[in-house]
Amino acid sequence: MEVTFNNQTRQIELHSTIQNALDIWVGEKQKGIAIAVNDVIVYKAQWGSYELQPDDHVLVITAFQGG
Repeated sequence: MEVTFNNQTRQIELHSTIQNALDIWVGEKQKGIAIAVNDVIVYKAQWGSYELQPDDHVLVITAFQGG
């Protein structure tokens, strides 16, 4: 199926979870990030069970320090 991941169209298998997508597209650098699907924040505790749907828009937000 097709989803939009950080404004890029990507292919992923049906019934994939947010965690599946992160493992493929982000790799091990998953600390300090937040996820929104269709402009709604999805809590980290739900990443392993939240199934993505065709045409979902996934946004990864990275926290960083600065001043």
